[in-house]
Amino acid sequence: MKILVVDDHALVREGLRQVLKGLDADVDVLEAGLCGRAFELADQHTDLDLVLLDYHLPDMNGLDALDVFARKHPELPIIVLSGSVNPRVIRQVMNKGAAAFLTKSGMSEELLSVTRLVLAGDVYVPPEVMAAMADPSEAGLQAGQPTPQFTPRQEEVLYLLLDGYANKEIGRMLNLSDETVKNHVTAILRGFGVTTRTQAVLAANRHGYVRSQTSDTD
Repeated sequence: MKILVVDDHALVREGLRQVLKGLDADVDVLEAGLCGRAFELADQHTDLDLVLLDYHLPDMNGLDALDVFARKHPELPIIVLSGSVNPRVIRQVMNKGAAAFLTKSGMSEELLSVTRLVLAGDVYVPPEVMAAMADPSEAGLQAGQPTPQFTPRQEEVLYLLLDGYANKEIGRMLNLSDETVKNHVTAILRGFGVTTRTQAVLAANRHGYVRSQTSDTD
């Protein structure tokens, strides 16, 4: 398991490194003090499993950093950390495609719990903004926007996305090439009018799609 921690304070990075060891003794934690360095590391380590990203960084704020990660590494889940709680910022962060938002004042066990959730393919929406996220005006959806129409195969891919499977896993499960899966995922993102898998999961939930309890494609 490989996780990238992005924070401009060395003590915070070291603290997060120690906490993340609770996931697995062999977890490989990479560190970056600036977004520029974080993007370099993400390009170099294509096997990254997760990014922990501080919202307030000297060279770029969290929203802009999420845009860059979404463009260059759309399948890489990102947990945004912040020292302050601003519901509007949290909504913006989630709508930009973050997999979770946590405050630095939280407990270590909360970080581990949410990290495990995200690594399993889930999205964690803070309870205090769950209701607001469901509001189309807050969630970036136009009121009355119709549910996009997908082909049966695209719906199969969508439900596997909701279950947290990566493209290669979906390809194996549905006997599809990587390129075909990528094309289906692109069509799903386009259908929901979003740019990342996390945004697609949130949009799918708002349109009534729910993840299956068990997959019958195994």
